[in-house]
Amino acid sequence: MTADAEALDLLHTLIGKALAAGADAADAVLYNAASLSVSLRLGNPETVERAESGDLGLRVFIGRRQAIVSASDRRPEMLAELVERAVAMARVVPEDPFCGLADPALLALDGPELDICDTTEPTAETLIQTARDAEDAALAVPGVTNSEGADAGWSRSQVALAASNGFSGGYGISRFSLSAAVLAGTGTGMERDYDFSSKVYAADLPGAAQIGRNAGERAVRRINPRKVQSQKVPVVYDPRVSRGLLSHLSSAISGPSIARGTSFLKDRLGQAIFAPGVAVIDDPFVRRGLRSRPFDGEGVTVRRRTIIEDGRLTTWLLDLRSARQLGLETTGHASRGTSAPPTPSPANFYMAAGTKSARDLIAEIPSGFYITEMMGMGVSGITGDYSRGATGFWIENGELSYPVSEITVAGNLKEMFLNLEPASDLEFRYGVDAPTVRVDGMTIAGL
Repeated sequence: MTADAEALDLLHTLIGKALAAGADAADAVLYNAASLSVSLRLGNPETVERAESGDLGLRVFIGRRQAIVSASDRRPEMLAELVERAVAMARVVPEDPFCGLADPALLALDGPELDICDTTEPTAETLIQTARDAEDAALAVPGVTNSEGADAGWSRSQVALAASNGFSGGYGISRFSLSAAVLAGTGTGMERDYDFSSKVYAADLPGAAQIGRNAGERAVRRINPRKVQSQKVPVVYDPRVSRGLLSHLSSAISGPSIARGTSFLKDRLGQAIFAPGVAVIDDPFVRRGLRSRPFDGEGVTVRRRTIIEDGRLTTWLLDLRSARQLGLETTGHASRGTSAPPTPSPANFYMAAGTKSARDLIAEIPSGFYITEMMGMGVSGITGDYSRGATGFWIENGELSYPVSEITVAGNLKEMFLNLEPASDLEFRYGVDAPTVRVDGMTIAGL
């Protein structure tokens, strides 16, 4: 939990000025970031963008009132104005009985080595060549007829957090990404698909040629899609889209939603909401994990938690405020920027692998739908009602038979979770990850 000494000194100075100006408590956060991204199409570079930014946020408390201000200008006179404005705002805003800093006993003092910052900084030329290699490989796939382009990027951020309760810490994190998207077919029968990868370390990215081939082969497989009759069948979610189900879960068990009573799972803590054997884990300590962190946005200790254990919901995702509203203790899930209060957010959130292979899950289905892409956001967090557009492949006699499109998949997340079975092909690719999953009893709206 190291941070640049200059960054922490700045935050401690800011907090000291806030206390001297009349604040009872304060915390401050700083983000320094740099990024480089390129895009090209048909071998020709289209954009090369370099960005550097530095933002800091100050939160002050006067009694049960809080105010937050942010700035990118770090000149002494501007920092003095920042403090003055924050304290003045905190004197007049309404009271919030649940706001406040963490008890010192909850603060993170140390943590494991996460290895989440690659010190390598690529050149624009390197990124352009990587993107070109990916696009070339995609265009070389027989049946690919055009390109939407390839993108390569890098970023590195430094996070520093300090508070008047004694917390002081920070860390750096890096990202490398590569994507390619191409078209297959001709005329009105053209189909699009893509591949994408993002890693903390450049060395962990799949090869550019592999990403390109994947994009091309996926696009070609989608040529000449059919439509199917409306019916109720098992649905299999490819890992690219199955992770969306976990995003719906994390939203439904977020502390503010529970405190407001606006979640379809608000009364289900301690109950079975998935089938026996299903596990969902949140782990901030994944080595080189995309969402790993040594502490949360309030400086609180974090730890690996089994959110769903043998199908049973064991906890909410809580920050300090939502925990106080519910009469519970924070779970260390606070996440924050520079201009708003912390809110709960998972770290590396994933569904544990099942025992059957994806092939075996599909082989048991006489007729069903394999989803590779979804559209729309027709999901109600209050009722769990679920209705989204989808494309993919029709399953006949346990095999992927032909591409299908213009399908709507509908159900209710409460029943979907209970009828869900994970395959054994879990990969950590996005920070929120799930293996291939099968959900029985879904309604397909087609012809």
